[in-house]
Amino acid sequence: MFHSIGRYAIDRQKLTQLLAQVKAEQTTIEEALESLSQLPFQDLGFAKVDHHRALRKGFPEVILGEGKTPEQIADIAQAIENDGSSLLITRIDASAYETLKAKVPDTVYNATARIAYLQRDPVALKPGVTVACAGTSDIPVAEEAAITAELVGSQVERVYDTGVAGLHRLLSALPKLRSARVVVVVAGMDGALPSVVGGLVAVPVIAVPTSIGYGASFQGLSALLAMLASCAPGVTVVNIDNGFGAGYQAAMINRGLADPPTSPTP
Repeated sequence: MFHSIGRYAIDRQKLTQLLAQVKAEQTTIEEALESLSQLPFQDLGFAKVDHHRALRKGFPEVILGEGKTPEQIADIAQAIENDGSSLLITRIDASAYETLKAKVPDTVYNATARIAYLQRDPVALKPGVTVACAGTSDIPVAEEAAITAELVGSQVERVYDTGVAGLHRLLSALPKLRSARVVVVVAGMDGALPSVVGGLVAVPVIAVPTSIGYGASFQGLSALLAMLASCAPGVTVVNIDNGFGAGYQAAMINRGLADPPTSPTP
């Protein structure tokens, strides 16, 4: 079970408390300045941790684990956690997670999505996001999208293994697709699924090409080009294997919408 994060309110509360402490002479001006100096960003030497991200975006800075050493991941995560923020780390493997857990023990790891996370100050999730994927091989990217959307504050319905090679499987999931405010569609191979879904629903469709497929798929390039050339209106495309980007975008769209639209009957 996931919950969204009221980080903006937390930062306002922290600033209000700090100013109140200065006014009441419980904190010196010098101490307050030292605290404020860490708010914009914290310089770790190899990284500058953006502690104002939640104020600007409504969600704290996210760590991309890929390309970083386990120690770098753990140090950045510890800086974010020490600031009282929730954590989201993408593309982290099991060995790096062990290093992370030694410094931030409360983190949780999802091996399928390769995501580690830590939540603070949970509130109820907002319904409205459905994540669909074409084949079982696409599930890791789909789960990256789904878990990201959940952490950013959306309730997620999952519709997996519904590729165009068996359209009856997709049609059986139409109620879930049509009840969504935004649909993330993950597919490799020929990348056809987002176009099909885009023709069946009256909500935004975020297409995610994956690197799954045989030789001529060119590690997802074929799926990417097919999705970019989609004839279905309302389909937008993120980069290859970018489940995180799709999930984040879906949650932001969902956060800004009120009531779900009603899809027309074909």
